[in-house]
Amino acid sequence: MVDLAGKKGLVLGIANEDSIAYGCAEAYRRAGAELAVTYLNEKARPHVAPLAENLDARIFEPCDVREPGQLENVFDRIRETWGKLDFVLHAIAYAPKADLHARVTDCSAAGFMQAMDISCHSFIRVARQAEPLMTDGGCLQTVTFYGSERVVTAYNLMGPVKAALESSVRYLAAELGEKDIRVHALSPGPLKTRAASGLQRFDELLERARQEAPEHRLVTTGDVGNVAAFLASDSARGMTGNIAYVDAGMHIMS
Repeated sequence: MVDLAGKKGLVLGIANEDSIAYGCAEAYRRAGAELAVTYLNEKARPHVAPLAENLDARIFEPCDVREPGQLENVFDRIRETWGKLDFVLHAIAYAPKADLHARVTDCSAAGFMQAMDISCHSFIRVARQAEPLMTDGGCLQTVTFYGSERVVTAYNLMGPVKAALESSVRYLAAELGEKDIRVHALSPGPLKTRAASGLQRFDELLERARQEAPEHRLVTTGDVGNVAAFLASDSARGMTGNIAYVDAGMHIMS
């Protein structure tokens, strides 16, 4: 059994009950952690609020990383309420549809920078905010996809962006290791989430994953959550800088 009793964690990126972030949050809570949860904006709040209630989240705050001060306000609230933090899940990604659906060759500078800022640099900002609160060490987690290391049809712009995110994981792990802060990227196989629905030909990707993965199945958000909870626990203190594949083995296939 993974034990997170007494630990306090922040979950960024829950959109609905099908979100990877929610599957992870359920696993953290089941293991005994106390959670802080964010929602994107007032439009999203009615969808996320019942989930935060299910998680007994003591802290429930808006967080759009594009809005100045919102991310910092979340950490201020954590500082005032808990005074410390043990782990963070960053499950935030975005690219403008026109750029996501275009060839990488044709993506705009503005679209590339927006995707990089929201999907990658915001994780670095999270690390900077979390560091002073992780006085007893901790774990930073983000979410990637194997389209970062090989070409996946229709993943397009997000491939280079996720590659940058994974590189950031390694550098953050190296820099924060002396403070016993571990950094990981979870790399799930294709999942039917709101974010993934923006990809073209996504149903084809799902079916290909089902057929080609050694286990011949799609993973669930619960599968991802189980790995996330383990990595946040003291049992994983000897691990950092990893890309943790949770994809029924699909990433090993050519």
